[in-house]
Amino acid sequence: MATKLLLTFAICRLIVTVGLTLDPTELLLLGVDGQLSVDPTDVETASLDFGLLTRAAPPLAVLHPASAQDIAQLIKAAYESGFGFTVSARGHGHSINGQAQTANGVVVQMSGLKRGSGRKPPQPRVWPRERYVDVWGGELWIDVLRSSLEYGLAPKSWTDYLYLSVGGTLSNAGISGQAFNHGPQISNVHELDVVTGKGELLTCSEEQNSELFHAVLGGLGQFGIITRARIPLEPAPQRVRWIRVLYSNFSAFTRDQEYLISQHAEQFDYVEGFVIADEGLINNWRSSFFSPRNPVKISSLDPNGGILYCLEITKNYHHSTASTIDKEVELLLKKLDFIPATVFTTDLLYVDFLDRVHKAELKLRSKGLWEVPHPWLNLFVPKSKIADFDKGVFKGILGNKTSGPVLIYPMNKHKWDQRSSAVTPDEDVFYLVALLRSALDNGEETHSLEYLTNQNRQILRFCDEAGINVKQYLPHYTTHEEWMDHFGNKWDWFYQMKMEFDPRHILASGQQLFKPMFPSSSKMVASW
Repeated sequence: MATKLLLTFAICRLIVTVGLTLDPTELLLLGVDGQLSVDPTDVETASLDFGLLTRAAPPLAVLHPASAQDIAQLIKAAYESGFGFTVSARGHGHSINGQAQTANGVVVQMSGLKRGSGRKPPQPRVWPRERYVDVWGGELWIDVLRSSLEYGLAPKSWTDYLYLSVGGTLSNAGISGQAFNHGPQISNVHELDVVTGKGELLTCSEEQNSELFHAVLGGLGQFGIITRARIPLEPAPQRVRWIRVLYSNFSAFTRDQEYLISQHAEQFDYVEGFVIADEGLINNWRSSFFSPRNPVKISSLDPNGGILYCLEITKNYHHSTASTIDKEVELLLKKLDFIPATVFTTDLLYVDFLDRVHKAELKLRSKGLWEVPHPWLNLFVPKSKIADFDKGVFKGILGNKTSGPVLIYPMNKHKWDQRSSAVTPDEDVFYLVALLRSALDNGEETHSLEYLTNQNRQILRFCDEAGINVKQYLPHYTTHEEWMDHFGNKWDWFYQMKMEFDPRHILASGQQLFKPMFPSSSKMVASW
């Protein structure tokens, strides 16, 4: 009773403060097994994300669900309400531009268990004979890995950072250096349980509710909240040979990358790369690659003092084949045109390689450099235009300062299921270019949030003027026209799916894709 009184008081205060037209009893009567919280700490956390670029008005409440039924009850209440409210799913809070926020609605905190909340969502269940795992939509990929490794198995496709939720990455694409071979994570799903914008809990797959299945994958949370995913598994390797080689010639770098992802190559298991544009970055790579006593200088490798490109590749193996791994890698490297004597290798456990970014996170956290604004820009660039992008952006706009990692690696379009909502360039091969910069308040103009944000706009403007038809990954737009242009010939289908599965535009309003359609709202254009 005390909890209900507290919740009633908090909601009534919000009604007075922000003008909400919601009957508090609509939330109080949900009867969820989880916890519906108005705790200021929960509300504050739900108003922020990793990007720290936007701060939404606080949500009405935060739901810590114990089951998919909790989420279905919440959304059904929103859908059937005479007033209505929005609902957004939040995983580990790693969105950049407020995509998981919802002003004056309810945030569903999918990841993490609130202390004292009682029941918790189901744990990962591995089916070793069938080689798949059923996981809660808010489960982090690191925990999926740990659970599956207990059976000697692992998913095929990954993200570079494992402390992301399953539902979060499947709502975008989920990419890393394995995508050239296995496709993105959205191409590696057997089945989903989804709560739609009508509050219906549906199981979907290629055979069952297939339209919803394909729409949700890469669908930016617009059609439903993923509460369960069935992920295929394969036998997990035990160790990884991790190799980095350097290039000063961009054409040689991209030619080798494209060769390595082609069907003609004897493949490495992972292919990525990144740009090195300043002297400082090259000597701050992981100590396993470079000795502080023998620093590598760009000027010694490129007499013009330009930029370098690093090809990053791995070969997985088992203890039983350890005696042959050196020879295998040597033969594969002979076919590449990198700068001689710039081969840097390390050897580590498979789990340690997959979790490599978390170690960098811990170092940044210890220095107070993790919880800072992240004006990230992720672009898919057509292969035919990547040289133009290099000239105009890497060698032009960026200059010799990157303010963070700049990744670049190619992928094969045929590994992406074109029935999903994800959008890629219309070429057989395209590149991810990820500018993963951090804004620092250290007095240097080139590290400031304003400078980096303006630089992102300059990059997008350059692409537009140069005829480089990029597609944003983790897209962020603010106008209807921009979203229509982003989806291109998928837009009509995308809108049709929205009207089918979330006709009142309740879900994922933080994406700024559709405005909520409630009876109490002012008149709105139906398509926007």
